[in-house]
Amino acid sequence: MLWFPAPGSATGEDVAELHVHGSRAVLAALVARLAAVPGLRPADPGEFTRRAFENGKLDLTEAEGLADLIEADTEMQRRQALRQLQGLLGHRAEAWRQRIISASALIEAGIDFSDEGDVPEELLAPALREIAALRDEIDAVLGAAGQGERLRDGLVVTIAGPPNAGKSTLLNRLARREAAIVSPYAGTTRDVIEVHLDLIGYPVALIDTAGIRDTDDPVEQEGVTRARARAASADLVLWVTDATRDSEASQSVPSGLNATVWAISNKIDLMGRPRPLAEPSREATFAISASQGEGLDQLITALGAFAQKYFGGESALLTRERHRVLLRETSRALTAALQSAGKGEEIVAEELRVATHALGRLTGRVDVEDVLDKIFAEFCIGK
Repeated sequence: MLWFPAPGSATGEDVAELHVHGSRAVLAALVARLAAVPGLRPADPGEFTRRAFENGKLDLTEAEGLADLIEADTEMQRRQALRQLQGLLGHRAEAWRQRIISASALIEAGIDFSDEGDVPEELLAPALREIAALRDEIDAVLGAAGQGERLRDGLVVTIAGPPNAGKSTLLNRLARREAAIVSPYAGTTRDVIEVHLDLIGYPVALIDTAGIRDTDDPVEQEGVTRARARAASADLVLWVTDATRDSEASQSVPSGLNATVWAISNKIDLMGRPRPLAEPSREATFAISASQGEGLDQLITALGAFAQKYFGGESALLTRERHRVLLRETSRALTAALQSAGKGEEIVAEELRVATHALGRLTGRVDVEDVLDKIFAEFCIGK
């Protein structure tokens, strides 16, 4: 038994930890004994972390970082979550909040000393300069293209193309297991098959789809509809064709897709002659043999480079849409404050109060009961 007295514990409260043998019988006996003690109950999901937040041990962004760390599947997700847990966004947001408070103090002083001639003007000008600089800094963070959210969600790569082109074989090769049924008959894949990969530390959702063609089979029609939808919503589409079929080999990549599209010419082992490999580009072309593994190293290398560029390195400050919404609200309030400079110091002060409140909600320094239950419900029991 270890005893951690308040306020030095992780939650800021008195905490006792029992370290016991891990067999099910021992744990069951211990839990039964504890359940008989008056006043004791099992912890709710996220309750320890919530108590740490309520006792000032963590701010809300750090608690979210801990939740992301628990759920991290890849090395890059772990690093991003750890940076948030260590206060990357929370400390920055608190510094921004203090700068707004300082500007507000100047504005309020101008209001209090409005009868002192030119004093209000002398106080307003430096406050407006600070507000403008802060607004530009927050807008720069908002313009970072959301790579933090992308790293949490993962890169979506859809394998699409006509039937029997080797899409499922390619999925199995990339996944390094038999995730999809492979058959020489067209139309084997009827539904969407999704596999999650760790690609040089980045999370990737690899999706195999039904062969896209005209068909009278209602089940296959539904598969084709889903295939088109997943290709339209993907970040990268690998359009696979059969190199042995002249009609498919000459088929161009379909237009109308918002995603980056790479043309994959498969089954080159059946051609009797090698195909040159193009350098990766926005519409790269790769000649491979999914069944024999030929050309797959180049494709995997290109996929890794694409993922690294897509996620934008490790500088992401915002990792959730909640962060982005509140910073947009802060930026709008600061812009309104600047535009209200000629309408009176009272209006400027009110807009700065709105901006301060938005940043306070980001870190949990003001009432955020509407989001607390949702955030801490994501934690596992006992964390």
